[in-house]
Amino acid sequence: MSTDSTVTREVLARWLARQGCRDVRLGELTQPDAGYSGRTVFVAASWAEPGGTARHEELVVRVQSPDQQLFVAPDAVRQAETMRGLAGEPGVPVPRIWFTESDPAVLGAPFYVMGRVRGRVPGDVPSWHVRGWTVELSPGQRTRLHDNGLAALVALHRVDWRRELGFLDPAGTGTALERYLAQLENWYAWCGPSRRFGPEVLAAGLAHVLEHRPDDDGEVVVWGDARPGNICFADDLSVAALFDWETATIGPPGIDLGWWLMFERYLCEAQGKRRLDGVPGRAGTIARYHELGGVKIPDIDYYELLAGVVMTLIASRLADVLVETGRVTPEIAAIYPNRAVGLVGESLARIHAG
Repeated sequence: MSTDSTVTREVLARWLARQGCRDVRLGELTQPDAGYSGRTVFVAASWAEPGGTARHEELVVRVQSPDQQLFVAPDAVRQAETMRGLAGEPGVPVPRIWFTESDPAVLGAPFYVMGRVRGRVPGDVPSWHVRGWTVELSPGQRTRLHDNGLAALVALHRVDWRRELGFLDPAGTGTALERYLAQLENWYAWCGPSRRFGPEVLAAGLAHVLEHRPDDDGEVVVWGDARPGNICFADDLSVAALFDWETATIGPPGIDLGWWLMFERYLCEAQGKRRLDGVPGRAGTIARYHELGGVKIPDIDYYELLAGVVMTLIASRLADVLVETGRVTPEIAAIYPNRAVGLVGESLARIHAG
């Protein structure tokens, strides 16, 4: 995307006109410093639909990053189609998708336009257990927030994906888990130059998840990045929207619950922090997921290790992106993958001890 916001606004306005919008008016474009696999732009817009209906909307333009990728095959339009497919599903609120564009010639990369959802999102850096609006909540409010997030995950896992989301099903043969693992092997190979942080531990973690895969033929919509930091909460702490569907797929629900558990460890115990009062720990989160209607997952240790392997690959690529773009020094960037691979080692130790 052009750094000249005036030019970009004019380009976006002309593009919206080609989508059938008449009398397009765009406000000032603002761009938060957030996210590493794409660019986000906020803009207030008004237009008239072909039938004459007037629209006044707050929009979010999500542009796929043309380089510095964390994933093998980024696909902004696929993310948008995932949210379109989930629209209207009970208990799974997602932003409205207005338009998509696969041609990189318009803004330099594929992008989509969605409605802006107002609310509050728990922070990652610094951890929401340490600083931010969540610290000001009462323990009971934090319990409600966490329960509402888990309930949305349970609702997601109940969605009949074959109606609108069949394109998420991984290609190949075997169970959905086996196909997911085949993609993980390809991702691991692609990340070769970035695998400098605890490479022996990471290799051992990958070997274990490939050689000890459970007999699990579960097939649900897997969010791929299930965690409080990807949930927008309304003022009453209900879930306003679920964000970030880059790694959505079809597979066993344990992939999501394992990621939720691993990411909370990453934000809390791995940093020497304690969880805020009212937020359950590992065992409590597993129990609450089941109490809220989630299926039993007997192999949760496996799925948590699987999440640790994926997290280390992402964090290793992120470290390179942060250094390449001059955001931080190599020493600071190394903190993230080193923390993640440490959790892989802890998970392996738990499995071997059990």
